[in-house]
Amino acid sequence: MYHFFVEPGQIAEKTIAITGQDVNHIKNVIRLKQGDEISVSNGIDGRDYRCIISSIGDTEILCELIFIKEDGVELPSKVYLFQGLPKGDKMELIIQKTVELGVYEIIPVAMKRCVVKLDDKKAKSKLARWQCIAEAAAKQSRRAIVPQIHDVMTYSEAISYASQMDIKLVPYEMENILEGSLGMAGTKKIIGSLKGGQAIAVFIGPEGGFDESEVDAAISAGMMPVTLGKRILRTETAGMAVMAWIMYQLED
Repeated sequence: MYHFFVEPGQIAEKTIAITGQDVNHIKNVIRLKQGDEISVSNGIDGRDYRCIISSIGDTEILCELIFIKEDGVELPSKVYLFQGLPKGDKMELIIQKTVELGVYEIIPVAMKRCVVKLDDKKAKSKLARWQCIAEAAAKQSRRAIVPQIHDVMTYSEAISYASQMDIKLVPYEMENILEGSLGMAGTKKIIGSLKGGQAIAVFIGPEGGFDESEVDAAISAGMMPVTLGKRILRTETAGMAVMAWIMYQLED
């Protein structure tokens, strides 16, 4: 079943109106017809509105509401992924897969070992594309919301933004040599203690990893270094691994 997002004002008591680019997509790409069933979300209330297409116009598609699925598909905690800017199109893959896994918001972070440097013009263009990828992934995985792709932050801005979150995790490949290292047993304990209603920050370094000063700053800010195992994961793999752990722990 195809899934679409609309503004809250497009949902009435018994009808839902779909406008914008989705009209062309429905008519000319996936070629849905009157009587076809689809699902719709408004990106806010977590509900899944099931409906049947009743009419197809040039600028608007009207749907008849059948029922509302109340039990949401969202994780019971909000997970914020702070991703060190990677090279090439890796960010697109990271966004696509972590949205599928339930991330709430993705914050690109300019870290010391990032090779990519985005000026304002490039950042604006990238953010627009990244948000489109997030929306497409949310539709494909039938999310109730479209996760926001935040403006690029500096590392200090990211630490400040995460400061009020309940749990702050920093997967670090050298965690085993840190003073007070928790190892895999400690990491499992932290993941096992997660519960619904928490705001969870996950910091992922770029290809070159975290600079030592960044790890020190994270620890000073109350963040918890954790390990992802004995193997070194690529930056595009690490966030997915943590999201899979969190999903496994939190979902019923």
